[in-house]
Amino acid sequence: MIRRLLPTSLTALAATLSAAAEPALRDLSADRPDTTESPISVDAGHWQLETSFFDWSEDETAGSNTRTVLASNLKYGINDRSDVQFVFDVYTIDDAGSTTERGFGDVQLRYKLNLWGNDGGSSALALLPFVKIPTGTSLSNGEWEGGLAIPWSTDLTDRLSFGLMAEIDAVYDEESGSHVAEFLHTAVLGIGLTERWSGFVEYIGITGEGSYRVFGSGGLVFSVNDNLALDVGAQVGLNDAAEGHGVFTGMTARF
Repeated sequence: MIRRLLPTSLTALAATLSAAAEPALRDLSADRPDTTESPISVDAGHWQLETSFFDWSEDETAGSNTRTVLASNLKYGINDRSDVQFVFDVYTIDDAGSTTERGFGDVQLRYKLNLWGNDGGSSALALLPFVKIPTGTSLSNGEWEGGLAIPWSTDLTDRLSFGLMAEIDAVYDEESGSHVAEFLHTAVLGIGLTERWSGFVEYIGITGEGSYRVFGSGGLVFSVNDNLALDVGAQVGLNDAAEGHGVFTGMTARF
């Protein structure tokens, strides 16, 4: 009997020691589906894919209609405080008046550095510099662009969280033929509805090109398990300069 139990006991002990040696993963935290980025980085040595199944948006001012499949952000945790991100749209159809462009878009390379709050505390802050790399496709403007986002979040109660983000971008203006500064700021309220369901409402403001555009956004997130979440939401323009609206649905998966 002792000889029979010994291999089983050793196997169980090895499994216990292995589990104890591997640090517990943080709660799943994603930059989607709201515009406000998360200040929490991906766990070291893990991949995280945040992607839309389908995005649709319409800009009545510009007379454009855009549909995107698999707008993706692939992340890898470098260490306990940072991750690297690759942002790309797999396939987009952009109808702008009498012209239609379709295909793969530009690629964004981003780096998230968490300053505090990754592993505890009531608040978190991060720096998120990024650069857009032109791919030369029909959907690319052929210009390098970039910027810096600074996301912050805090827990208000067990079920309520609040986030702010400031972002400065250098974007290419076709009319002037030069890069101009664009400033984006957001505020988001997250609401825990049940153990698996959560929701959010968000304010988005964008200055640039002589106008101030205001958008409202909201949606729902369903946590399938600790490493997979599904989302759906909508965004709508709230002033004359932002006569646009759209819907989106997607997922976040950690590996």
